[in-house]
Amino acid sequence: MAYEYRVEGVIASLLGFVFLYKTLVRGLINKKKASFSSSSSMVFPVENCVKKTGNVEVAAGSSTDIIIVGAGVAGSALAYTLGKEGRRVHVIERDLNEPDRIVGELLQPGGYLKLIELGLEDCVDEIDAQRVFGYALYKDGKNTRLSYPLEKFHSDVAGRSFHNGRFIQRMRQKSASLPNVSLEQGTVTSLLKENGTIKGVQYKTKGGQELIAYAPLTIVCDGCFSNLRRSLCDPKVDVPSCFVGLVLENCELPHANHGHVILADPSPILFYPISSTEIRCLVDVPGKKVPSVSNGEMAYYLRSVVAPQIPPELYTAFIFAIDNGNIRTMPNRSMPAAPHPTPGALLMGDAFNMRHPLTGGGMTVALSDIVVLRDLLRPLHDLYDASALCKYLESFYTLRKPVASTINTLADALYKVFSASPDPARKEMRQACFDYLSLGGIFSNGPISLLSGLNPRPISLVLHFFAVAIYGVGRLLLPFPSPKRIWTGARLISGASGIIFPIIKAEGVRQMFFPVTVPAYYRAPPVD
Repeated sequence: MAYEYRVEGVIASLLGFVFLYKTLVRGLINKKKASFSSSSSMVFPVENCVKKTGNVEVAAGSSTDIIIVGAGVAGSALAYTLGKEGRRVHVIERDLNEPDRIVGELLQPGGYLKLIELGLEDCVDEIDAQRVFGYALYKDGKNTRLSYPLEKFHSDVAGRSFHNGRFIQRMRQKSASLPNVSLEQGTVTSLLKENGTIKGVQYKTKGGQELIAYAPLTIVCDGCFSNLRRSLCDPKVDVPSCFVGLVLENCELPHANHGHVILADPSPILFYPISSTEIRCLVDVPGKKVPSVSNGEMAYYLRSVVAPQIPPELYTAFIFAIDNGNIRTMPNRSMPAAPHPTPGALLMGDAFNMRHPLTGGGMTVALSDIVVLRDLLRPLHDLYDASALCKYLESFYTLRKPVASTINTLADALYKVFSASPDPARKEMRQACFDYLSLGGIFSNGPISLLSGLNPRPISLVLHFFAVAIYGVGRLLLPFPSPKRIWTGARLISGASGIIFPIIKAEGVRQMFFPVTVPAYYRAPPVD
């Protein structure tokens, strides 16, 4: 199994052993030190003069610096950020009504810190958003609580969970409040390309009018179903599973203000609050196909397979939600960033990069990317030299990598570890992960810092991942090793390598771990 990763696995295992030893010693020292010191539909009108060119009309008026396609989380936050920087921004969104989605509802603390950095933290106010302080992990009737390490931060810093649509509408309102930002409802049908450079977009308004809009920079943020990204990247979309979404009412989570992850069979089940009276349940179903909702197969599956694995405190509300019939499904996509640098255009958000939503890291990655792009564009006054701008913005792909790749790798790797498997080595890895996190201290704080986006360091991710694997091997070999246990331990290390190394390879080893060795890291802004 995955023999090509055996050498890497041995090396990483040795590093993990050193890391595990050091953390044990450090934990003992720290203990001694501690004991010593003790919303609704919305319309944003856009007034455009229109002039004809050929068969298509051109939106005229004040010139635009940047066109943003899509006003979801990434597009709305980007529009406000660039508008606040003085850019003239034109946002074109397919539907400005409040979205109704079953994902994008949990913002990790690292993402909330980025929200503060962008001046958008008030967008979680007045939407009945709930503070989230960590996770509760369940397996085989046992549970452990994993709290975010927030001691060094302001008391307001925590995760936030909410209705996705309410959050997006708040950000749309805030971006539209800027005089140099216009939001328009329309469907972008194509990017305008001349001599290899993107000059703008062609789009159809809500009333069916075909228009063209020009700008020196077009940023595509049209989400996971993007029909524009193919010309700007090499999209290799994987669909490992689907989420089945329910809303539970009139019940309370066993651990208040915590997300709940049940290591169920065949794959995880999530619970988290989305308002003061509602709890979102997401049931992961492996594969691209799910039982039919319309003919009752899904309801039967949820009652017979899922319900017996639900914590008793939530069982009645779960059954009631099934009977209520509002069952939603959505495919879970994963797509590493593989851009084709194109003059005049840039990809962002889920149109550019996706990971399994198990860890709720998507919005954190998007907001982190916006901070990187804002800082890169800040010294530029003229965006019209498309080739020079494109070469300069290649640094965006390198600068974003350590944070984005850490969150992406953790999400996809953790999904594989948390999913049930008949393979004894995979079973041991799953159990070892639960027991390792249950140890508390640095053993839980380290991984939860990675998951929360508070410490997104690639090397820390790899060390903790293989520390879990070595912990699992140690459990197998103690007190007395047997040939069968030694073989299972070897397969556990091999399996762990086979999980994480292909993901790292897809993300890009050099950019992820050694970004300073990439020439684009040092790109200077073009001279105006």
